[in-house]
Amino acid sequence: MTTVVLVDDHRMFRSGVRAEIGDLVDVVGEASTVAEAIALVDRLQPDVVLLDVHMPDGGGLAVIAGVAAPSRFLALSVSDAAEDVIAVIRAGARGYVTKTVSADELVEAVRRVADGDAVFSPRLAGFVLDAFRSDVPVVDEELDRLTAREREVLRLLARGYAYKEIAAELFISLKTVETHASAVLRKLQLSNRRELSRWAEGRSLG
Repeated sequence: MTTVVLVDDHRMFRSGVRAEIGDLVDVVGEASTVAEAIALVDRLQPDVVLLDVHMPDGGGLAVIAGVAAPSRFLALSVSDAAEDVIAVIRAGARGYVTKTVSADELVEAVRRVADGDAVFSPRLAGFVLDAFRSDVPVVDEELDRLTAREREVLRLLARGYAYKEIAAELFISLKTVETHASAVLRKLQLSNRRELSRWAEGRSLG
């Protein structure tokens, strides 16, 4: 059975993933921080590291950079933004799937990455092909003003999610969502959610 270390800063999400796929792959360990993940992966040397892209202490990029043992990484993220996909693949991940993936699709992706394949949804694969064909980094100075969590909130707002729905999706409090939303509007110099939606639509973030 394929061995997996699961890295995500949300305990409830890790529990959910383990419950969904634990009978089909062997989840040998879990980590909630970059430091925990690096130590665990180096010690256990699993077939696949199932890795959240955005965590408070550096996220998936920091884990990939810090692990010394030969490892295959599969990113599992709420974000489907081109810059996130490209960054984690450039860092060394073998695949990238979003958290909307079904349990069966996730197990298949884990097994394929363990076998050495690269795994993406068609939309995400297009980002990677375009980036590596042109070899031009994707840069957006306005987006770069936002933290990783603020970007996640931005994308969900742009898709029409209510604050309560965003809180449930990201496993954070309603108050935290409101704080991030206010910071997004301030940093992007936007006045309201309608302006934010238009701004995001112009960058295909919705």
